[in-house]
Amino acid sequence: MSVYWEQHLADIREQLLVMSSLTERNLGQATRALLDRDDQLANLVEAEDSEVDQLEKGIDEKVIVYISTHGPMAKDCRFLITASKIASELERIADQATTIARRARDLSRVREMASLAGIPRMAEEVQAMLRQSIKSFVERDTDLALEVIGRDRLVDAEYKEAAHDVEIEIVKDPTVTARALHLLTIAKALERAGDHATNIAEEVFYLYKGEDIRHSKIARKSSNE
Repeated sequence: MSVYWEQHLADIREQLLVMSSLTERNLGQATRALLDRDDQLANLVEAEDSEVDQLEKGIDEKVIVYISTHGPMAKDCRFLITASKIASELERIADQATTIARRARDLSRVREMASLAGIPRMAEEVQAMLRQSIKSFVERDTDLALEVIGRDRLVDAEYKEAAHDVEIEIVKDPTVTARALHLLTIAKALERAGDHATNIAEEVFYLYKGEDIRHSKIARKSSNE
């Protein structure tokens, strides 16, 4: 392979890491905007979403150029396809961060809820899943990827618990319904972000092991451990 095309692949990898860093930061800032009732931080998350979108477009464009002009071998082709899929999952996580930021801004304008229905704990778990899924990509660590997949069940359980807590709050005091539903939307956004982090881990496993474990016994076993 020529130096030019080696650099092309390196550029795709670098852009993916930049995108993952920005997405992780946005998710963390969206959560912080909720906890601190910080509208400026929420606005920043929404503004930076377009940068994530542009990074996804740039990665996809580089992948298309490489495939259409270079005729990559199977190994490189697998990397290119995986890079495009990971970029798509990161973009969707950034979208969920934007949703959280918007709801956080809505909540900052009304009286503070007595309880956040376990959302801070859920947010920490999802951010850790995202961080580890990218680490598994960087370090070629398929065991870590499986660990991320296994943690998805915990996030699902935390979402159900949050939904239950929100329901209880509404029954106790119907006047908090609007605020409680904002919290439920945030919890759902985090649950979906966890799903996307899990998808990244599955793509990493495919990249380095050459095995698609989506809906497979391996994925289910990891979830049960």
